[in-house]
Amino acid sequence: MPRNDFANSDTDTRAGPRIDAPEKCLTVAAREAAGLRPVMVAPQLAATFALAWTLSAAAVAQEAYPSKPVRVVVGLAPGGGTDIQTRLFAQKLSEAFGRPFLVENRPGAGGTIAYAQVAKAAPDGYTLLGMTSGFTITPAVHGKLPYDPVRDFAPVSLVSRAPFLLVVHPSLPVRSVKDLLALARARPGMLDAGSAGQGSSTHMAFELFRMLAGVNIAHIPYKGTGPALIDAMSGQVQLLFGNVLSSLTHVRSARLRALAVTTAQRSRVLPDLPTIAEAGVAGYENGTWHGWLAPAGTPRAVLDRLNGALAQSAKAPDLNAKLAADGGEGVGTSAEAFARHIATELARWRKVAGQAGIAAQ
Repeated sequence: MPRNDFANSDTDTRAGPRIDAPEKCLTVAAREAAGLRPVMVAPQLAATFALAWTLSAAAVAQEAYPSKPVRVVVGLAPGGGTDIQTRLFAQKLSEAFGRPFLVENRPGAGGTIAYAQVAKAAPDGYTLLGMTSGFTITPAVHGKLPYDPVRDFAPVSLVSRAPFLLVVHPSLPVRSVKDLLALARARPGMLDAGSAGQGSSTHMAFELFRMLAGVNIAHIPYKGTGPALIDAMSGQVQLLFGNVLSSLTHVRSARLRALAVTTAQRSRVLPDLPTIAEAGVAGYENGTWHGWLAPAGTPRAVLDRLNGALAQSAKAPDLNAKLAADGGEGVGTSAEAFARHIATELARWRKVAGQAGIAAQ
């Protein structure tokens, strides 16, 4: 039969140089000297394919999240500040990722039911926790908890913060924090401060004030912010630390008088109100804040994607316009900065609870 020179040529441009059987026995160096391509043996092929598969799988896994709806658990009832804030950010994440972030309310036991549920959830990024500053107060005022606030969670981001307002009944002859302190020292034990309940964030805001100012003011716990506000407006209690959303309407209607905000800087929403620190109580800094947590062990790639989306959401003008109704503003921090914030808050409230004699329940 005639010889097919084209098929047997080592210069076949369609498939590269042809390697005949005898040439396969040459060493790599000899093959290179002869201008022939090196032969890739089975172990090399396996290693190359394994590495390529690993890198591809990692990239696909990161790109794919989230591939289904994400559940965001809130430990308080619908309609409250934490619920509203979590839903605002969840909507932004739904838009950013093209997958629904669904808020699920699991109120009860001061939020510990929700905290325990998320702590025990699969660490895959599909169960998250929308939480507030009360998360760091609970360990200080409760005894045994079904979760560890540090070990069982992976911080994602601090997303927003807002001040409390120090308000008084208009009949009280005070116009400033200095006036209030002077009156409290002149009448020790004669003034009452209401709160949303024993161990609540508004109670702890008051205890921090009482501790740093060194004044004798009685604490009256209520079952929620609403009843405390009603008695503050009627004069049954003379002062209250309240959130902006629930208090500002009554301040504007002159049923309450606002003396100061509790944060370290003045509020963008209420720039004319001084801070408690600048009004005379050195070192006072407090407020309500919101953040997101995931179960411990959640992949870093997932946490990074969530963190980036939350940080971007915190800058959105439309979201900040809604946060302003509660005196709040978007923040957005790194996971590491949020972890440090949580550790600082846990230590602070344990100290305050101890000095105030608030026994763990």
